[in-house]
Amino acid sequence: MSSSTEFTPLGMAVLTVSDTRDERSDSSGQYLAGALAEAGHHLVAKQIVKDDIYQIRATVSAWIADAGIEAVLITGGTGFSGRDSTPEAVSVLFDKVIEGFGEVFRAVSLTEIGSSTIQSRAVAGLANNTVIFCMPGSTGACKTAWQQVIRDQLDSRHRPCNFVGVLKVRANTAT
Repeated sequence: MSSSTEFTPLGMAVLTVSDTRDERSDSSGQYLAGALAEAGHHLVAKQIVKDDIYQIRATVSAWIADAGIEAVLITGGTGFSGRDSTPEAVSVLFDKVIEGFGEVFRAVSLTEIGSSTIQSRAVAGLANNTVIFCMPGSTGACKTAWQQVIRDQLDSRHRPCNFVGVLKVRANTAT
């Protein structure tokens, strides 16, 4: 995974997992869409689905098959309530798990929300050369994840390494 001196904009998708939010009340999804655009990336798709394993999996499966989407940001469904099922829905799609994402997210969150961070089941992985980050549904958690971890890892200029070199965009431009 090399770093480049030029920024490489990525095609990205944002998925909000919620039984109660709609486009007007989806502050977390709106934050992520705005933050990725502000960073210079392209929002290719944005959707809200119910907290249902099969709806989540179907949406993410379509996005990882889409050559125009290199990264997927998922907010919601990572807690412990009976309906929280994002990790179960998405983890089976991973070719490789990014264990460090959940670890670093919880370490950073510890300073913000204390021991309640242990209830976050934030996960990430690579599937079909697409990086997928799953974070809690609160806007604060999305800001923490984006600003403290994800933004740099999706920036081709970030050193000593980032994920851009292993994503579809690199495979597409190498030929």
